[in-house]
Parts: sequence; C-alpha cells; structure tokens
Amino acid sequence: MAGRGRGRGGAPLKLSRVPKCLLAPRAQDQEAEHRRGFVGRAATLGVGTDQLFLSLPPGAGHPMKPHRLALTHSLVLHYGLYKKMIVFKPYQASQHDMCRFHSEDYIDFLQRVSPTNMQGFTKSLNAFNVGDDCPVFPGLFEFCSRYTGASLQGATQLNNKICDIAINWAGGLHHAKKFEASGFCYVNDIVIGILELLKYHPRVLYIDIDIHHGDGVQEAFYLTDRVMTVSFHKYGNYFFPGTGDMYEVGAESGRYYCLNVPLRDGIDDQSYKHLFQPVISQVVDFYQPTCIVLQCGADSLGCDRLGCFNLSIRGHGECVEYVKSFNIPLLVLGGGGYTVRNVARCWTYETSLLVEEAISEELPYSEYFEYFAPDFTLHPDVSTRIENQNSRQYLDQIRQTIFENLKMLNHAPSVQIHDVPADLLTYDRTDEADAEERGPEENYSRPEAPNEFYDGDHDNDKESDVEI
Repeated sequence: MAGRGRGRGGAPLKLSRVPKCLLAPRAQDQEAEHRRGFVGRAATLGVGTDQLFLSLPPGAGHPMKPHRLALTHSLVLHYGLYKKMIVFKPYQASQHDMCRFHSEDYIDFLQRVSPTNMQGFTKSLNAFNVGDDCPVFPGLFEFCSRYTGASLQGATQLNNKICDIAINWAGGLHHAKKFEASGFCYVNDIVIGILELLKYHPRVLYIDIDIHHGDGVQEAFYLTDRVMTVSFHKYGNYFFPGTGDMYEVGAESGRYYCLNVPLRDGIDDQSYKHLFQPVISQVVDFYQPTCIVLQCGADSLGCDRLGCFNLSIRGHGECVEYVKSFNIPLLVLGGGGYTVRNVARCWTYETSLLVEEAISEELPYSEYFEYFAPDFTLHPDVSTRIENQNSRQYLDQIRQTIFENLKMLNHAPSVQIHDVPADLLTYDRTDEADAEERGPEENYSRPEAPNEFYDGDHDNDKESDVEI
C-alpha cells in the first residue's frame, strides 16, 4: 500500500506542472456572488440502468454489486425526487480523459483486456493488480467510462454553474492508483473530476466518509495545496488499505493539507458527529474551499457486510447535510457499501436531503420492493453489537491533533491567474419537459430483474476470504 503519497501505486501529482490548471479570472470575480446566490439546485448524474448495470463483476459472491445503483435509482424514481433535479444522460469518459491521471499503458490494458483473452495478459494482470479484488468482466472499460464520465460531467456542470450540487452515486472509486487498480476500483473518477474542477477553482476540499481510507485520492494530491483531503475511516488491525494514519499530513507544498481521522470499531452517530462537524467546520474556515467533493461510501453504516462501524442512515446523512450547509458548490459521489438494500436506502435519503425534499418513512412500491423486507422502511435499525471502541478521550485527542495541524496552514492559499483551458468535454443538453409533465417512463430505462445480484447465503461477508 502506498502510504505518505508514495509507493508503487503511483506518484502524486505536482499541480504546478499541470498546464493551465489554475483559477480563471471569472471564477475568482464571481466567487462571492455565487455563494450568495446558492439555492441548492441539484443535478443528478444517474447512469442509465439499461446500460451500466449490465456490466457486472462475475460471480454473485463478489461484494461490489453495481446492482445497488439500480435499487437507488428505483427509489429515487418512485419517491419522485427526480422532479427536483436536472437529469442528464452521462458522458462516457474517453481513454484520453482517463489518462489525465492514469498511465497510458494501464488504461490501454483496461480497454483491451476481456474474460476471453485475459490468459494472454498474465504479466499485465499482475503488474496492474487486476485479478481477485478487481476482476476482469465483460464491459469493464465501458463500466469505467460511464462512472468516470458522470463524475467528470458533474465537475463540468459545477464549473459552468449549471447547478450548485451534482450527484453521481455510481462514482467515488477512491482506491484506484495512477498505475493500478485497487480495492474494487479501476479508474479514479474522483481525481479526474477534481482535476477538472481545478480549472476554475483555486481550492478544492475533498471529504471522504467511506469506512476505508481514501488512499488513491490522498496519494494523487499529497504534494499540493490546491486540494485538501480529509478522510474519516477505520484504521488499524491490518484493515484495508492500511494507510490513513493521523500523521500522514502531506509533503512539500502540500504539507498539512492532508488530514486523516483514524477511527476504531463501532463508532456511532453521536461519536462521529462529535468529531466530524468541528473538524469540517475548522477545515472550511481555514482552507476556504471554493468547491467541495464529498465521497459518501455507505460501508460506514452499521450492518455492512464488510464494515465495522455503527452509523445509522440518519447519522450518515447528517454528514451530507452538514457539508451542504456551507453553501459551497458540491460534487457528491458514492463509494463503498456492500449491504445493497441499505446502500440504496442511504443514498436515496441523502438525495432527498440534497434536494431538500421530505420523503416518507414507508418505502414506495417498486420492482425491487421485496429487497427491503421485512420492514419496508427507509430507516431500519442497522445497529450492531459491535462495541464502540472510540472513547471520548481518544476522539478529543484526534481532534486536538488535527486542530494543531490546521494552525500550520497558510490560510486559503492562492494561485496565479491564467486563462481558463477548454472544458474537457462538451455536451448538448436536451430540452426537457416540465418536471410535472415528464413521466418516469419516458426518461428512465427501468432496470430488469433477471441476471442481477441478490443478497444470498453465499455472498462474501466479514467471515469470507475476500480482502479489501
């Protein structure tokens, strides 16, 4: 594992060498006005279920189930939340787009490898860490292209002020490195999206509430003050990916612009809030980001198959709502989450918070209704018997260390003004019917039930031999 921003996975980016990836005059001039005019307009970048969700990792036992996105899509649809959004058909990221961060030979490999020819790529499979946790499956490159393109499109929409909040629940694959796959992640859509945001924004804040450390994003921006990374995660006892110690703080111009919040098993809503809100408040005050990227991995919920935290869906959502309260342009992404019915509940609830629409506790009937048995509610009890090992003394010690590190920062680092480079992508927005007039059937391709992954007796769980 590549701790402290170095290692085999890939070198961190030196943003001073990224041509023209700097603040535009118009972004700087309009920053205050934009914040005053923030009204929470949300655009969802839901990826078409008739295309993306057919590209699934092989074997119903593999814990990363894109089918959880189909359930989320269905709940968002049947709750009527789409009426509060601007819905876009996602852009498909090209090989060139992905190579803004990843190496050309790695992306070329992802484009060429398939289950039928992988025997001829034995050397490359090992070199690029593709195999067990990151298997080759039909449509692998298209899968990467779609979730990466959606995050990239969200960044472009924020840059062009099409919306104040962009959502891509299919994104948030934070482990992928420059030269290799890692932890179920092939292409790091987060890094690519942030690079696009940096064309307009002098400072981007990245917040990660997945139970696993956001090592790929930290590594990419370890040497720069243009991006501040803050990750709340389980650390210790050889928990994947093994990085994220509190003393990993960045290097060179990025020193102290990397914050890690290492947590122990069983943390609950109250303890998490006790740490999350004051830390994020201080970070925003010191760093003054002009855009925030929030990775909302749902494996930090209680009862997750691969997790060991004890957050409720409301507690997880409270983090999202708190970040939204700063009224700073926001890119919201998915991430981990391996109990699919709870992932769908969580991301649907957080969608409702982002669009400020109250939704009922009783789930609407849908083609996936049986997944949510036996209670069929939005907020079931997901607490476990895992003891909260995060004492108040331990949490206060973490908070104090983080606050001391923040005092080492230069407040709100600035960058040289340059012309804005062209957007990485252009797209035509199709005129949509009024939200009350457009029906769900004409705008959404319904997911089909056959060939989808269900929670089953043979799925991987915490007792399995799957390593993450």
